[in-house]
This record gives sequence, C-alpha cells and structure tokens, in this order.
Amino acid sequence: MLKIDSLHVSIGAVVALRGLSLAVADGTMVGLVGRNGAGKTTLLRSVMGHLPPSQGSVHFDGQDLAALPPHARAALGIGYMPEDRGLVPELTVEENILVPVWTNKSLKEAERLALIYRVLPELLEMRSRRALLLSGGQQKLVALARALAVGTRLLLLDEPFEGVAPALSKRLGEVIAGLKGSAVSVLIAQSDLNHSRKLVDAEFVIERGANLVRPQDPPAAAARSQPAP
Repeated sequence: MLKIDSLHVSIGAVVALRGLSLAVADGTMVGLVGRNGAGKTTLLRSVMGHLPPSQGSVHFDGQDLAALPPHARAALGIGYMPEDRGLVPELTVEENILVPVWTNKSLKEAERLALIYRVLPELLEMRSRRALLLSGGQQKLVALARALAVGTRLLLLDEPFEGVAPALSKRLGEVIAGLKGSAVSVLIAQSDLNHSRKLVDAEFVIERGANLVRPQDPPAAAARSQPAP
C-alpha cells in the first residue's frame, strides 16, 4: 500500500530524514517509533506532500506521489491526523471534518458524516460548535474524525495520544482498535507504542532521521519492519 524507499528530506539547512525506508502493507497497522525530533512528523508531512524529498521515493499503491500536488492525497483515500490537530478555529466541528472531503468528488458528504457519527457519536452533539471552543482532547477527536472521513485506504496518525487526558486517550484507542482488520491501512507515529503495541502488525524505529538497526539485527534489517513484541 505505502512504500517509502531511502527518503532524504531537508528543512532549510537541517537534514531531517537520512535515507529512511519503511512499508505499510495493505490492511495492516504499522507503528513508527522514535523520540521527539527523530523525524516522524517530517516523514508523514513528506507523504502528504508538504515537504519535498531531495532523494528517495514515496509510492502509494504503486503510484509515485512526487508527481502529485498535496491536495491530491485526499483524493487517493489518504487521511492525515497531524500532531497539532490542524483544525480551522472558526469553522464548526462538522465543517472541519468535511474540509478534505470537499477535495474528493468521489466521496459523498452524507455518507462520510454518517460513518463518522456512527464511529464517534459524541461528535454529533458538538457538530455545530466552533473548533476554538473545544478542549484539546475534543480537538484530537475531531482531527481523527477528519482523517477518517477521507482516509478510505490509508490513515497517517501523528502522536494521536499526545497531550490527551486518560479517558479521551482510551476513547481514541478504542476507535483506532476498531480499524484493525478493516480495509484501511494505518501508520501510527508515536514516541512509544504503549497505547497501541498490541494493535500493530509491524514496528519501525527511527533515530536521527534514519532506520535504527538494533544490536541483534543484521545490517539489512534497516529497511525492514521489526515484529511487534
């Protein structure tokens, strides 16, 4: 589904990714683990077209994403939940959910909203509330809903549990767990996998923008997934 090969990305004069490789197979859930500043967000932003690579490639379902503008990712069925939520403060909850849907003419608003409110019924009662009036945890739920609304094939989740109260963290975990075994592939970027280690089918570790080869691993393992414990 998603194949990243020897990706190099720089932000200004800073090299953020140094030949990172990973793969997310169709219908699987994969964890990308690394400390803050390791390059997890840079990788996801590169997949979304926000940061152009200087070397390497990103392919989705066999298609080279480098040839596509950023907004075309949503049309391919890729949903993105950024770490900072990225909601439009003045828009309502429902409008924020629909923003990426509006870029994909193949999706029907009513059908996608019905799915979201079935999976996250708590959002139904706040659908007319402006995003700026929500708590941080509620904003996380809306950001996840927005990704689900358009992510019919692949979800990119950046630190979904970061800065969330335990109750909402548990709720987010339930929703993500519900995707297990579905047709949607998921890549979860986290500082650790405490919330999702039981869910992931494979785990990649990133350090200083590159694949971390563990002491017990052979050199070739840098471009392979590590089985989750």
